[in-house]
Amino acid sequence: MESCKPGSIADLATLANLDGKVLLNELKVRYQENNIYTYVGDILVAINPFRPLHIYGDEETQKYYLEKKSANPPHIFAIADAAYQCMLGYGGRIPQNQCVLISGESGAGKTESTKLIIKQLIELCRGNTQLEQQILQVNPLLEAFGNARTTMNDNSSRFGKYIQLIFRGEHVDGAKISEYLLEKSRVVHQNRGEENFHIFYYMFGGLSAEQKKSFNLLPAGQQRYLTNGADCLRAEPTFFKKQYEELVNAMDLVGFTDEEEDNLFAIIASVLHLGNVTFNMDDNDASFVEDENGPVKMAARVLGVSGEELVGTLTNMVTFTRGEQIKRHYTKAMAEDARDAVSKALYGRLFGWIVNKINQLLAPKEQSSGEARQIGILDIFGFEHFEKNSFEQACINLANEQLQFFFNQHVFKMEQEEYVKEGIDWKEIKFVDNQPLLNLFLNKPIGILSLLDEETHFPKGTDQSLVEKLNTHFARNDNYGKSAQSKSSKFTINHYAGKVTYDATRWLDKNRDSLPPGVTEMLQSSSNALVKLIFRGQITRTGTLALQARKSSRTTRRSKRPPAAGSNDGGRKRKQTVGGQFKNSLGILMERMMSSSPIFVRCLKPNHIKVPGKFDEKYINDQLLYTGMLETIKIRREGFAVRPSFAEFVEKYKIIVCEAALPGTKENCLKILKASKITGWQIGKTKVFMKYYHLDQLSDVFQRMGVSAIKIQKVIRGFLGRQEYRRRLAKARNEAERLKHLADDIYNLNIHLCNQLQIAKQNDTKIPDSFFHTPEESEFPPVPDFTDVVSVKGSSRSYEKPSPKKVLQEIGIQADGSSSDSEFSEDEFKPVSSHNFGTPGTKQATLRWFKETQTHQIYDPVNVTGNFIAEWFHGVISRRESESLLKGKPVGCFLIRVSESRFGYTLSFSGGNRTRHYMIDQLPNKKYIIIGENKVHRSLKDLVEYHKTVKISNWDGFLTEPCGQEHGFCDYQDLVGTNFYFQLEQNKQPNTSQQHTRNPPQRRGASRLNRAPENQSRNGHVTSQDMAPPIPERSYSVAKPVQPQSSSRPLPRRPDEAYHRLLQNQHAYH
Repeated sequence: MESCKPGSIADLATLANLDGKVLLNELKVRYQENNIYTYVGDILVAINPFRPLHIYGDEETQKYYLEKKSANPPHIFAIADAAYQCMLGYGGRIPQNQCVLISGESGAGKTESTKLIIKQLIELCRGNTQLEQQILQVNPLLEAFGNARTTMNDNSSRFGKYIQLIFRGEHVDGAKISEYLLEKSRVVHQNRGEENFHIFYYMFGGLSAEQKKSFNLLPAGQQRYLTNGADCLRAEPTFFKKQYEELVNAMDLVGFTDEEEDNLFAIIASVLHLGNVTFNMDDNDASFVEDENGPVKMAARVLGVSGEELVGTLTNMVTFTRGEQIKRHYTKAMAEDARDAVSKALYGRLFGWIVNKINQLLAPKEQSSGEARQIGILDIFGFEHFEKNSFEQACINLANEQLQFFFNQHVFKMEQEEYVKEGIDWKEIKFVDNQPLLNLFLNKPIGILSLLDEETHFPKGTDQSLVEKLNTHFARNDNYGKSAQSKSSKFTINHYAGKVTYDATRWLDKNRDSLPPGVTEMLQSSSNALVKLIFRGQITRTGTLALQARKSSRTTRRSKRPPAAGSNDGGRKRKQTVGGQFKNSLGILMERMMSSSPIFVRCLKPNHIKVPGKFDEKYINDQLLYTGMLETIKIRREGFAVRPSFAEFVEKYKIIVCEAALPGTKENCLKILKASKITGWQIGKTKVFMKYYHLDQLSDVFQRMGVSAIKIQKVIRGFLGRQEYRRRLAKARNEAERLKHLADDIYNLNIHLCNQLQIAKQNDTKIPDSFFHTPEESEFPPVPDFTDVVSVKGSSRSYEKPSPKKVLQEIGIQADGSSSDSEFSEDEFKPVSSHNFGTPGTKQATLRWFKETQTHQIYDPVNVTGNFIAEWFHGVISRRESESLLKGKPVGCFLIRVSESRFGYTLSFSGGNRTRHYMIDQLPNKKYIIIGENKVHRSLKDLVEYHKTVKISNWDGFLTEPCGQEHGFCDYQDLVGTNFYFQLEQNKQPNTSQQHTRNPPQRRGASRLNRAPENQSRNGHVTSQDMAPPIPERSYSVAKPVQPQSSSRPLPRRPDEAYHRLLQNQHAYH
């Protein structure tokens, strides 16, 4: 190994001689060669390239599909593949839940790594449902509302998230997002060189002028909450417009309705308006709003509340003492704090609602967890060290300390304790244990968070008194350092990643996170449905928004312990602080990760200035040191990462010794290990200890045995097949022989009977001659003559036709004609329920679904031809019938038909040499999407118009002209009911170019009532009607009785009553 070229080793744990200098050089050479991924045993090290690398395409996706990790170069896709195989138990592994922990500094690439892992997991599922596309849109959607630009990272996560992908078998069945500690203070203040959340800039870049006007938005440069807003919008206007469009499409795809989106943007606009509210004080030091007809009025209008009530809650507080109402006026500073508190609450609850909505829309279809398994991906804020570090940075760095502790526990402590317990030969590897620092933060009652909560609830507590308490209790703690200045509000913590100095200013306010009195009640009565909903929800013990709590029948447990003496809560339960919520959420997160098998990804940041190609050796070396990378490499090289029990090992690998029933004993484990011919393992008292690479070696043994098993099966099946052939051949020969004997017997019997007949004829003269008469010609019945019989026409019913043979299509995901298709607890998410129309694929269910939910989709009131029904619409017709309609039509000629086997549609169009079919799904928000495409459409007509100018991803062409009905035939009669009153007459005039104009001019301003339905594939002649409105020059008449035909179905007849009522309405309109 020592003679290998630097940078050529993909797994650093295989290096025989490794120190800090060698490790740094290996990573540097690989980074300069664009090899940003490196293995350390079963741990992946990823260095942010700060530029796009073309290593995440379809070719790489296929390369890392159910492969051994050692078969390909290191890659983030390999981690996803390993997690997927481990979850399913492939390669002799024990099936269990997995969690991928991605850690590193802010800007190291954790969020991008998360998106790539989810992308590969979705590809591994090979699913063809819309759920996969929805899951892929979750990260971009949450980034818009939860990420922001900082000095360390242009797309920094300002919250933590744990994404759980739920699988049933090999396919994803749903997802759930858990969010942690959104940095709400960023809404009202950003440090120098930083920005607010992305969504604010997306709105200014993407909203139309009319939308901005409806929200009364001032230019970005005049928004107090956007410190650097105008500069970045001027520099990148097209970027923000594109991001806004992608965000709206992502919300559409996930399932947000138009009303929800409008209300969401209204709340964002109200936050900006609140930021522009300014205050002043009168002679009595009472605050007042300087312009009550300005931003505060706009904010109230957008929020759907009274302007006077909003002003009152921002400038004063009303209390009741002994039946008397007392109004207490705020000072200017207090009013500004109240304004900012309302803004943070609005944004924080809105973000919680977005996560809640996503969880509801992506909930698994089945609630039973018996067969479900999970892969969790943790993407949490990276370690931060700014010029000024506040309460948010302390919580973020505490979370990173907790993750480092989890890493140490799994990689070092628990592993080495198990070696000692099992009595295997092992020399201890030292590591830096950060348990004392966690105790500094989390201990009760003397810990930083406990003291913070105590001071928060103390009436006279201040930020300075908090620091004094910390200095008193932790002066001798090695991980704590107090400021040299006695009255300073700063203190220092010696984190695993280095020393960080914190400023305790406003820590108590941030920990309380309280709203001014009356604000909640005011917003709960808002006319904005979304505002009302999010403020009627409750905050759980982990800080998440629970919308179901107000409807829950379960009662909250309350402590029976009497309130402490001197407490001012009147016996009421104290509100959970932000620090307490974060502590609870960390505990739950650790429980989730401890119940899964962890896979670690270490992200490294190559330089401070975020430029590609620059490898700052000192900066990288610091990250390697505080993450304990050298010790990690050593324990992965010398340790035993795989430790199954005897019973688990025997159950999984007994096939190696070709025994179906084998007890899980130490002797049998040794027997299997020796038969597998792997080396370097050890046997403990109850477990087998193997290296991380032994799993691949055992998988190779399984693969070789699988090949051998296939050969054995081939030989045995061939032998059995030949035996069966010989048996059947002998049986057939016996049957043939028996039939031959039977024929001979019949022949002989016939001769005997003929002889007897002749003898009787000669000897018995009483029998008349006519009895023995034999005609000269055969008197068999004559063959019928069909020359005068009219041939029967083929049935138009699809079920009477032969089923077409299924052909594999060359495009992506296409339609298959035959496939069917408070303490409040957190919300329990169930899949969005739809109306129960019946069993998909049955005629009754399809009719009910269409008539109740889809009728409006076939109207085309603005069509220039004046049609009520879109010409491209067809009823429930088969794939074969659609291909017959499109046969011979120009390329791009299209139709949309109602699906036979599911509640949805199919887009069929002529693709030149064949007809192409794409399934169209309706999302929970009633919008439409072609499966496999990303663009969401508000109606079928929008979908058609869009793809007249934009290509479908896997077809190089556009939709051109619609394909109408056959001549004299209507295939949607059963669907339209009695809403259509006109019937197109068969043209009796000679064809002329004027009569056959496809798109005659339509009178501008004509209403829906002015238009009569027609079928553009037929041509007709207009017959004037009494009181009839102006209509395009086409052939219409009042419906007449139609003779039934076996080969066609006429358009529905109009009811006379409805027809006369329609004419009266038209007359009144004109």
